[in-house]
Formats: sequence, structure tokens, C-alpha cells
Amino acid sequence: MSSDWPLVQLVDLISIKHGFAFKGEFFSDTSTDTVLVTPGNFAIGGGFKADKLKFYSGPVPAGYKLKADDLIVTMTDLSKQADTLGYSALVPEHSGRLYLHNQRIGLVEIKSQELDKLYLYFLMRSREYRHHVVSSATGSTVKHTSPSKIMSFEFRLPPLETQKNIGRALKLLEERAEISHKINLTLEQMAQAIFKSWFVDFEPVKAKIAALEAGGSEEDALLAAMQAVSSKEEAQLTRMKTDQPEQYTELRATAELFPSAMQDSELGEVPEGWNPGTLHDVAKFPNERISTEHLGPDSYVSTENMLENKRGISTASSLPSSTSVPAFEPGQILISNIRPYFKKIWLANIQGGRSPDVLGFKCKHDHTTEFLFNLLYQDQFFDYMMLTSKGAKMPRGDKKAIMQFVCTLPPIKLMQRFSDRIKPFYTLSNSNNTESKLLEATREALLPKLLSGELSIPEAKTCMPPALAPAREEN
Repeated sequence: MSSDWPLVQLVDLISIKHGFAFKGEFFSDTSTDTVLVTPGNFAIGGGFKADKLKFYSGPVPAGYKLKADDLIVTMTDLSKQADTLGYSALVPEHSGRLYLHNQRIGLVEIKSQELDKLYLYFLMRSREYRHHVVSSATGSTVKHTSPSKIMSFEFRLPPLETQKNIGRALKLLEERAEISHKINLTLEQMAQAIFKSWFVDFEPVKAKIAALEAGGSEEDALLAAMQAVSSKEEAQLTRMKTDQPEQYTELRATAELFPSAMQDSELGEVPEGWNPGTLHDVAKFPNERISTEHLGPDSYVSTENMLENKRGISTASSLPSSTSVPAFEPGQILISNIRPYFKKIWLANIQGGRSPDVLGFKCKHDHTTEFLFNLLYQDQFFDYMMLTSKGAKMPRGDKKAIMQFVCTLPPIKLMQRFSDRIKPFYTLSNSNNTESKLLEATREALLPKLLSGELSIPEAKTCMPPALAPAREEN
């Protein structure tokens, strides 16, 4: 029982080392092998966030290089709600990178053999710890804490073996959610690679041209395009013709949609028959509205809960006070119109409502959703939004200008074929997101019960999602 656990303070178990004040003149957003860890690398709720890294190119003093799996905490938070103040994170595997211990970041050093680091990692994400840190923070706009304030946190310490079991159980949930996230990143990269091959680099067209210039027949050119479309060798296509005749026929039909010549245009050389057009030719702004009484945190999207760098959305922290807002439907693309350089975009898979500062895009042609999403996903589009935006302090996209974004338009059938090809990627991605939310919700529900002793590890395992059943059997 937790009442039998001794009451202790962190000061008796750990020390916290301040980081170094690295010089701003060496900071950069350009990727290098040296990463400066900042409060921006902490996720709300705890954990390391690697999507917004700050890089460093200056001298590094001894003693301020972080090791993989080091436990760190935030000492400063710029948000009004102190969203990440005092939360913990583990330094990720380096993968050739050097992570630096920056100022405003505390490095936790465990000085007692009675405390497990993984247990502490989750303890520093608990509601009680969070309340202790935030309630003792100083500052109005910028919130600060200190090692002494963090280390004054008092709690009941379970036996070491219990700590280890709790840490492992909670980490298992976290790792499974991270795996789903990594799979989704791979799926997105695959979709973008196919889009680039077909509609930017025109590889199937160029494969046909090369085959014809080498003296090949039209059939040879078609086979070359099939290889470019599928990334398969000729021998693999031969086997596919026998073993998977339906897929082979579909692949052949796709390759036939690509021409075997290029033509000059105002955008440079493009495939024959493809013409320069604008976003207005393939998309429109929907104007439906939805009553806010039908919305909840999971179905309302504002620029605040859209994630930077094309990472979709999170749960809304607040709902609008107005009686109705613009609506969105599954298959529409949402983009934050405020500060386009943050590149906030999401392909909706549910019905809901959005802030007026979030633009909705709807396809003009049936079954072209994935084509439109990948077109808007391009950095080139966000650069154009910034170039034509209004306002200096808070750039806002110009809706009229946005629809004049110039792009090369392939035949509608090819847009549809591309969408059919990658639609399963987004179906799997949505399934992974659902699983990740379930895993995160399970972790959040188990965290206070395990830390307080209200729930034992055997009892906690019965609460875990079915996806973790194999891991439970192994243990």
C-alpha cells in the first residue's frame, strides 16, 4: 500500500545541473550534427519533441554534452499556461548527432540507488508534481522554476522493484505510440516520393522518352514507365503479370496515362498535354457552417491546435464562443492561414468545425483528395502563401492570391489514379493515430493510479489495449 511507502523529497534523491549559456550568434535553423536542446524540444505532457530543432555551430565547453537517455527538465516556459514547465524528457539516441545542455534546461542526476530513473521520468509528468512546479513558478509572461523548487517536491517512494515495473509498463505504452508515429512519417514520405516522381520530376514520362530514344518500341516505352511507376525491375513485372494479373493490368493502365513526350510551357518543360493551371482549377473554399453545440475538443480545429511542420492536429484546449463556425468534412484539407511559415496542414478524416483563421480546401473533381493534399503539402505552396501574405508581425494568407497558385495540371484520370494508389497510406495512418490516442489515454489514466499505489502492475496490464497483449505474454 502507498501509505507504507516512505515520504521523501526529491532533494534527497537527485541533483539538477544548470545548462550553459551558448552564444546566440552560433544558433541556426539549418541542420547540422550539433543540436541545442531548448524548451521547445519538450512536448506538452512530457517527452522529447524532435520536430523543431535548433542547431549550433560554435565552440562547446567541456561538461555540456548530453548523452542518450539523459533525463532533462525544462526550467523556463514562454507560454501563458506554462505548458511544458518542469516536465521531463529523455535525450534521444544520438544517431550521429551531438545534443548540447543549454541554459533553461536542467540535467537530472540521480544520487540515490533507491530511485529508478525511468520511474522518476514519469513521476515528473504527474499531476501532483506538475501542480507543485507551476504553483511555485515565478514570472508573468515567461514562467521560471529552479532546481531548488523542483527538488522540494514531496512524494511517497515505492520499493525499487515496484518503481522499475511501473517505469517499464508506462514506457511500453509510450514506445508503442512512438512506433505508430514513425510509421506515419514513413507513409507520408512514401506518398510524397510518389507525388514528386509523377508530378514534379515526371519520371514515368522521361522513362518512356529514354526507351524510345534508345530505339525501343512503344511497348518497351510502356514497360519502362511501368518500372518507373512501380519501382519494380523487369523480372518482377514479368512475375507480377503471372501471379498478380489484376494488379499488373492496373499498373499498365496507369503507365498508359503518362505521355511519351515533353512540351515547353511558362513553367518550363512539362509532359505533353499537361497545361499550367492554378489551384482554382482543382480546389475551392467550402462555405458550409456548423453549430458550435455539435463540437467538442476532438472535432474543433483552430490555428492553436494545428501542429507545426505538417504534423496534423492535437486536441483543442478551448472551444469557440460564437454560435457557429465554418464546417469541414472528411476529405477536406485544412491549412492554418496565420503565419504560413509554420506549415500547418491536416487531411480531415472526421466532420467538425474550424476557426475562420483555418482555411478549408475541397476538391473540384471526385476522387482526387490525396492528389490535392500532396499538392498543398509541398514547401513551394507554403512559400507562395508567405510571399503573397498580408501583414508583417502576423502574416495572414490572402485567399484570393492563394487560389492563383500556379501548378502543372495532369489529366484528371491521373490525379484519380494517384489518389487511389496512396489512399491506403492515409487509411493506415488514421488507424495508427487512433491507436496512438488510445495508448496515450491509457498511459495518462494509469500514471496517477500506479504512482499512488492505487493500482498494481498486474492490475494495470488488464487495462492495456489489446495491441500490447503480445508484449504482456512475453513478460
